[in-house]
Amino acid sequence: MIWIYIIGVVVFLAIFGIRMLYQYERGVVFTLGRFSHVKEPGLRWIVPIIQTMRKVDIRIKTADIPRQEVITKDNIPILANTVVYFKVEKPADAIIKIEDFVFAVKQYTQAALRDVVGNSELDFVLTEREKIASSIKKIVDTETSGWGIDIESIKIQEIEMPAEMKRAMAKQAEAERERRAVIIAADGELKASENLRKAADNLSKNPAAVQLRTLQTIRDIAADPSEKIVLFLPSDMGDLIRKFSK
Repeated sequence: MIWIYIIGVVVFLAIFGIRMLYQYERGVVFTLGRFSHVKEPGLRWIVPIIQTMRKVDIRIKTADIPRQEVITKDNIPILANTVVYFKVEKPADAIIKIEDFVFAVKQYTQAALRDVVGNSELDFVLTEREKIASSIKKIVDTETSGWGIDIESIKIQEIEMPAEMKRAMAKQAEAERERRAVIIAADGELKASENLRKAADNLSKNPAAVQLRTLQTIRDIAADPSEKIVLFLPSDMGDLIRKFSK
């Protein structure tokens, strides 16, 4: 009879002590409440009642940091939305040293975002997102490494400015475009005046060329029959014509 009880206990231990761990999981085992060891993936067994096991997912996790208002160094409020990618490197530390490592990573990333953006001016925040994200990652990674967490990357998805700041920046951009247009037009006028000066110099060396240019202009105007042309010929035009007729 006693053998039946022994067999029953063995079957109970065999069935209720079996645990399955997938390739992306690790099992943190506690024996009578004390950390014992970490089990690798596969079909594993623990002693029921005496031992317990906490499964830890070691895949990369994505934590979306809610949009929050941050004040820049030049006292401009902005709304920033951030995403942090991290994974568990040491399952035992992630379970023993921190109660909820996902929540802790989110909170620490929020605090680091306020610190980094608060020490940067708006222009730097808008143009150097990668540097801002890198600085936040460095701060968060330094702290969370003690929890067995590795921060893979941090991305700043969106930065929203106040409406009045957007209008001011739009006006500034429009003024900059107008300034560039004026500079381009002035450069064109300068080049045109240089070409006219060179043409005038060339024509002044040959009076006949001036007269021929005048005749060419008259011919172009006369192409339109609706135009009336009044000619004021220079006094030396007759001498010029006799010169070319010889």
